[in-house]
Formats: sequence, C-alpha cells, structure tokens
Amino acid sequence: MTKKIFTYSPYQFQEIIQDILGLAKKLGATDAIAEVSEGHGLSVSVRCGDIDTIEQSVDKSLGITVYIGQQRGNASTSDFSKASLQKTVQAAYDIARFTAPDDCAGLPDVNLLEKNPLDLDLYHPWDISVEDAVDIAKRAEQGAFAVSPLIRNSDGASIGAHQSHFQMGSTQGFLAGYPFSRHYISCAPIASQTKRSGAPMQRDDWYSSSRLPHDLALPESIGQYAAQRALSRLGARSIKTQKCPVIFEAPLAAGLLGSFVQAVSGGSLYRKSSFLLDSLGQSVFPQFIDIDENPHRIQQTGSTPFDDEGVKTHPRRVVDAGVVQGYFLSTYSARKLKMQSTGNSGGSHHLTLSSRHTRPNDDLPALLKMMGRGLLITEMMGQGVNYVTGDYSRGAFGYWVENGTIQYPVEEITIAGNMKQMFKDILAIGSDTLVRGTKDTGSILIKEMMIGGH
Repeated sequence: MTKKIFTYSPYQFQEIIQDILGLAKKLGATDAIAEVSEGHGLSVSVRCGDIDTIEQSVDKSLGITVYIGQQRGNASTSDFSKASLQKTVQAAYDIARFTAPDDCAGLPDVNLLEKNPLDLDLYHPWDISVEDAVDIAKRAEQGAFAVSPLIRNSDGASIGAHQSHFQMGSTQGFLAGYPFSRHYISCAPIASQTKRSGAPMQRDDWYSSSRLPHDLALPESIGQYAAQRALSRLGARSIKTQKCPVIFEAPLAAGLLGSFVQAVSGGSLYRKSSFLLDSLGQSVFPQFIDIDENPHRIQQTGSTPFDDEGVKTHPRRVVDAGVVQGYFLSTYSARKLKMQSTGNSGGSHHLTLSSRHTRPNDDLPALLKMMGRGLLITEMMGQGVNYVTGDYSRGAFGYWVENGTIQYPVEEITIAGNMKQMFKDILAIGSDTLVRGTKDTGSILIKEMMIGGH
C-alpha cells in the first residue's frame, strides 16, 4: 500500500540515508544522523456552501546532522538528486567545522537506541477525492446551519487527509522508519440574534481528528455541536472582579497539561527558565493525581516506537500520587543536566492526566455540581504565561455557574493565578476525557482563581 501512494519506497529511503552517511564519513565526520521523508496531503475548506480553498501537497525533505568530535552542523534539502545530496552533506560538514565545540553535543548512547521497533499501526491512508472532501466539508457546515436560524454565517468547514513516511539512520547502525497518517474534519459557525449590521456575533468551533478516517465523527454531528456551542454564547456579559472556583473544559485542560510538560522539559530546565526547577521527587500536584506517558498506544497520534534521535521509547509514570517521577529529556538536554535521555527528543508522547478519585459518572455536569458556584472556561485568548515564575494571566470566555447549573455566558474577562498554585489547587478531574493532539484529559476543577471583570 505504501508504494502505491508514495513516490519512494522505504528501501529507496534507506539507500539514500546509507549513501549520505557514507559521504559524511568520507569527508571526515566522526558521526552523523539523517532523516528522509515524504508526505502527501489534501486539504479542503468551504464557507457558506462555496469552496474556499483546495490544497493538494506533495512534500519531501532530507536533513542531516554531522559531528566532527563535539562540533555540530546540519543542513537540509528537498532535492534528492545525487549532486544536491552531496552539496547538503558538504554544507553540514562545513558548518560543523566552524562551530564551537560543545561537550554535550553528539549522538545518543548506543545502548539507548531502538533495535526492534514495534508496529503501532499508525498508517491508515484516506483514499478520498477532492469532490468527496468538498461534500464532507459541506455536510459539516450544513449540519451547523440546520441547528437554528440564528446560525447566520460561518467561518467555514475544513477537511484534511494526510499520509507520510520516513526513514532515519545514523552512523551508529540505527536504521528505521514507518508510515503514518492523520486526518481531521472541523467546523466554525457564527451565531447572531438578529440580521442587522453590527449585531453582536458569537463564533465557536469543533473538530474531530484521528489517524483512521473511519474513526472521525460524522461531519453533520461536528457541525451541529459547533453550532450549539456558538448559540450558547449569545447574550454574553461580563462579571465583577472576584475570586472563585474555575473549571477548565477538557480541550483547555489539555493546555494546562502542556504547560506542565514545558516546565519539566530539558530545555527549560537546563536554561533555568522554568517554575518547576529541581521538581524531581517533589510534590507538584495533589496526591490523587497521576500523569502517564504511553508512546506505545496503538493508532494514537502521540505514539512512536522511538524518538527523533532513534532512542527507544517506554511507557512510564511521569507523576505518581502528585510527585514528579521524571522529566522530558533529549540526549542533549539530558547531558546538560547530567542525566539520561528519556526518549523525548521532539517532545512528549501520548500523555494521560488522571485522578484516582474520578468515577465513570463524574462528567462535566457532575463537575459543575461539585463546583456549585464559579466559572466554566471554554476559550482562552492570548499567551500570558510566564514559565520562569509560573504567573498566569489570560483573556477568557466561559459560563457563570450557580447551584451547579450554568446561568449565562461570560466574556471580556481575564483569569489570573500562578501555575504552581493552580496545580496544587486541582480538586477534581472529570470523566469527560478528550484527546487533543498528544494530551488526554477530562475537564479540570481548580479551587480558586482571580477573575478580572468590570
């Protein structure tokens, strides 16, 4: 199946890698690592029933990193001709020659490399025509418009089908790769209570993504849910400045998990630009909180048998009963910290944030009842996170809750706190689990935050 879709076979990619690694060695490199990839994609968007964009992409690239001792240079190309490959290797070698030595530079320890990669079933191409893609996008948008006459406009509906494959190899003898796919359907309707010009409008969106096309939600249901979200925002108002409990809806909760990952990642730690310095073995979350990383989950977006350097990945518990058990380290950041790579060159893999107290029926309505009075946040604006101090201040949209029931939508507010305290103040995690990218979590209830209103 791979050969029918792609121009190059895995075997051809392996030959290219072996050739350029050999060239690097002939030039005088002590070590080298290279990756070659090819991707095919289709993206279609429609707006108000009309085709907005159609993009078909065919991408290929090759990158090589060359080491002369502890001097490092890298170069890349999208031209796979023999002359271009030779120039690319020469460029990487020349850059290395003029780069200052770095005692942490170099390839991973051989004993950490993946020697027998797992097949994680990550490749499910979507054989879809432009006409069918347009039809699916239109169905999503029509699903939104059918919900209510108050859905008067649209920011569009989109569909994407992408499949790629790669091979990676190094002078240490590592040589492996695999094909993978990723697909999505999204819709962003706009609601307004009247047709008059300048009338208040509210926009919301929803999407479904998967490596498997048949696992995507129905386009009509995506449009319907996006429309319901947009309609529920009509009549939004501000609230008075106050402190109150806050629930981060599951899609936003994934962002909080991402902030934790950034704070305990090697680059932030060795640069001392993290509010969680020296947190290994320290209690950062309440005792009922666990965070698990599982790169070996079948068919998941965040799954891989090895990282961007060929280091073998392992399932592990990153946070156990609130205590940090491990960081996210590449070979370089691990050496800077005098530690060992955790197989996270390129970032975190599939992460699950969970509470030992969560029961199957602890969905979002149950979390609202648990909160009683406070704010449910469904959208964040801006990037107001200081990762050095942990200070957190962002614009937000949400819903005011009284007696465990949503009363009205709330806009033109900011929420503020410190992430170190926010993590400590987690009271519950909902069973409304949602996967967003590589993060898997339910909604999060936090004891108290400052809400800036009027």
